[in-house]
Amino acid sequence: MKSMGRIVSMPVAAGAWAAFASLLLVAGPAAATGSAQAGEAKAMVCTACHGPEGNSLNPIWPSLAGQNAAYLQRTLRAFKAGERSDPLMSAQAAVLGDQDIDDLAAYFASRTRNPSATQPQQGSEGERLYRGGNKDTGVTACAACHGPHGSGNAPAGYPALGGQQAAYVATQLRAYRAGQRSSDLNQMMRNTSARLTDAEIDAVASYIQGLR
Repeated sequence: MKSMGRIVSMPVAAGAWAAFASLLLVAGPAAATGSAQAGEAKAMVCTACHGPEGNSLNPIWPSLAGQNAAYLQRTLRAFKAGERSDPLMSAQAAVLGDQDIDDLAAYFASRTRNPSATQPQQGSEGERLYRGGNKDTGVTACAACHGPHGSGNAPAGYPALGGQQAAYVATQLRAYRAGQRSSDLNQMMRNTSARLTDAEIDAVASYIQGLR
């Protein structure tokens, strides 16, 4: 496994990115109001992959429960517009209207994500990357944008990660690294993942699954 080198302290990384994130707070994506009640009925078809109330039972598909509405809206619209591609999601999103997207986002945002049985690995390489990044390779601390507990930053458009399926997180990081996914704000995830090794991706994904 690649040496972590010098680790950036969380206050330093957070301070640098907090200033950048504050710019996004002004022009960040605002969630349109949807109906969680209407979204519940529309979400029935989503259950097959994303699980009851958005809690995925399959490690390759993400949990949607508790995700911030603005991020869910942006993601569904990206699939609908072809800015992001997936054999299943592209077809599902293609038939959604704007109100459908807002209602689904409101519903899943209102659900509670079930805590993972996996415990956060204290002192692990994944924890060091998530909380401190890696100064030597230019990896920014994940917590600077996604929060110390992985709850995200809805006004700035950063998704919640805590408790997410490790296999899904690792797959998405590799997709960013390979340029196969490009729906990230200001290319931040592509720039970060380009500096991660496979071992580091697996380590931080495992740590994220245990966050709560």
